[in-house]
Amino acid sequence: MKKGRLVVIGGAEDKNERCEILKEVVDLAGGKESRIVVVTAATKKPEEVGNTYEKTFKKLGAKNISIANVNSRKKDEIEKSKEILKDADCIFFTGGDQLRITSILGGSGIDKMLQEMHEKGVLIVGTSAGASAMSQTMIVEGNDDDSPRKCTIKMAPGLGLLKNVLVDQHFAQRGRIGRLLAAIAQNPSYLGVGIDEDTAIVVEEDHFKVIGNNAVTVVDGRWLTYSNVSESQPNEILALTNVLIHILPSGYRFDLRKWQPVIEEDKA
Repeated sequence: MKKGRLVVIGGAEDKNERCEILKEVVDLAGGKESRIVVVTAATKKPEEVGNTYEKTFKKLGAKNISIANVNSRKKDEIEKSKEILKDADCIFFTGGDQLRITSILGGSGIDKMLQEMHEKGVLIVGTSAGASAMSQTMIVEGNDDDSPRKCTIKMAPGLGLLKNVLVDQHFAQRGRIGRLLAAIAQNPSYLGVGIDEDTAIVVEEDHFKVIGNNAVTVVDGRWLTYSNVSESQPNEILALTNVLIHILPSGYRFDLRKWQPVIEEDKA
C-alpha cells in the first residue's frame, strides 16, 4: 500500500473564508465521508481548540469528526485515544507546544501507531507546533527576529514522520530565518523547511508541493564551505558561507530525494 501523505502547515491557516488548506486536507483524507481525528495534545485548551476545528471541518462538509483529547500519559487516556485513532483516514495535530506532543505520546504506543498508520496510507496533518513535531528532529525554541546564534536554538526528537527535514513554522511572520540557519549549521545533513502562516507543504513519497497564500523557505546546508559553529562562544553570531536558499510560493514543488526545486516548463 502507498505510504500516506503528510500536510505540514505553518500555522494560522484560514478557518473562516476560503479555507484553502483545510479544504485540501478534507480532499486528501478521502472527501466528506472520511474519518478525521483532531489530536489536541499540543494545547492547554483542548476542548476550545478541538471544537474550533470540528466546526471548521463540518463547515467544509466533513461528516465524521472525532476529537482525541490526549493530555496526559495516564493509561486510560492513552488507550481511549488509541481506540479513537485506529480507524482514522486523517489525523490532525493542532498547534500549541510541540514538546507536549512528544512528551505525552513518546513511548506511549501512539507514536508507533502513527508510524504504522502513515505507512498504511493514513493522512497525517500538523499545524504550527503540530508541524514541527512531524520532523525526526524538531525545533523546540529559538530567538525570533535575530541573527543565527549558537546556543539560542533548542531541538528535541520529534515524531519522525518526516525524515531528514527540520521544520519551522510561522516563519516569515515571526522572522525565524536566523533560528533555522542556526539549526542547519548544527545539522547540515538535514534540510531546513520554513513554512509561513496560512501556507503548507503536501508531502508525498519523495517530493512536496506548496499550497496556501504565502511561501516556503528551504535551507540547504550541504554546500557550506565554512561554519564557526563548533568554535563560537554561546550566544555568538554564527559565520556561515555558501548556504543555499530557495523561496517557493504556492504551486511549486521540491524533490526531497535530489534536494532541489522542480521547475516546470511553464514557470521556467
